This record gives sequence, C-alpha cells and structure tokens, in this order.
Amino acid sequence: MTEPSCSPAGPIGHDFDLDTLDFNKLGGLLPAIVQDARCQRVLMLGYMDRAALEATLASGKVTFFSRSKNRLWMKGESSGDVLELVGIDSDCDADALLVQAIPHGPTCHLKRASCFATAPGGVLAELDATLAQRQRERPPGSYSSSLFEAGLRRIAQKVGEEGVETALALVAQDDAAVLDETADLVFHALVGLRARGLGLAELERVLAARHRSRPSG
Repeated sequence: MTEPSCSPAGPIGHDFDLDTLDFNKLGGLLPAIVQDARCQRVLMLGYMDRAALEATLASGKVTFFSRSKNRLWMKGESSGDVLELVGIDSDCDADALLVQAIPHGPTCHLKRASCFATAPGGVLAELDATLAQRQRERPPGSYSSSLFEAGLRRIAQKVGEEGVETALALVAQDDAAVLDETADLVFHALVGLRARGLGLAELERVLAARHRSRPSG
C-alpha cells in the first residue's frame, strides 16, 4: 500500500538567533523534531549540535549530530532520502527545535514515511497531493482524472451542483448527509483549484491572512 503524500509547503525561514539557543542542557545537543512541512506529519527525532544546525541552514539539507557515529550526519547521505529544509523554530525554553522539511523518500530506515508508524498527517493535504498526482498522470479509471480531462467548465459545474446539495442538506437533512455533501463539495473545490494551477497551500495562506486580520472570525 502506498503511503499518503502531502501537499506543497511554504517558504523557508527560521525564527531564532543561534546564540540564544541553550546547547548546554544536554551536553551540546538539542533534540530536533522533524515534521513534513506539507501536512505536519511527525517524521523523526534527531539531535543537533551547533555545527549540525549551521550545516542544515547553510546546505538546506537537514543534518544531525549522530551519537552512534560521533560525527555530523546528513539525513539521506547514503540512501539519498534527504530531508529538504523548509524552516526551523525553537521552543519557548530555546532548548529544542522543530524542523519543517520536505522528505525525498522514506524517512524511516524501515522504508516508512515516518519513524513513528502511526503518525497522522493532514487528510486535506494528502487529498490535495493525490489530486496533483492525478492531474499530472491522468491514470485511467480515476474519477478525478476524468474531471481534469473534462475541463474547467465541467469541474465548475460540479462545484456548483455540490454547493447546492450541501446547502439543501444543511436545512433539510441529518448530520451524516450534511457531512457527506460537504465532503463532496470540498473535494470538487480542490479539484477546481488544481485545474486552475492552485492548491491547498495557497488556500491556507489566504485563510491564515484573513484569520490574522480578523481573529474574532
């Protein structure tokens, strides 16, 4: 079974000064939790000393201090399954790191997406990534492929139909029907975004900007 993928991530950045980090608490090391930047799935836990963090920021490839090898170790240096850096943040005590990265291949040595077997990822992000793949590859027998083949007007028609059905369900049907119709609407809306060359990441940026400007909703 193919593990679900995620959708595109945002721009690179980090929100700390290396000199403010507390490397002394664990003998020069900081625990570094790595998340898939596209759907927030936790991928692994590693440790960084200052040199590993500097190498990560300089190269754009996530690099750790390997306690077993007693040296810097770039994830994927042998397997090719590198972690492409998107951003890093430190916690409130400046003694742990949250690393956002895009995995190129499985992160776990067992060839799983995550070292944590049941680590959840964002369902919408996974759906968006699947739609992007369907748009590129157009596999036969896929409903979303058939929509992309039919073109934007047909997709827009389906979004309109599902919008009406969702509205009717809201006022006249039970909760299960409301959720079912809303799922159909969201699915077709994401197909429409993909058909326009857009995706969930762009939509989330708009929603985030609106939330920041109108936090009360």
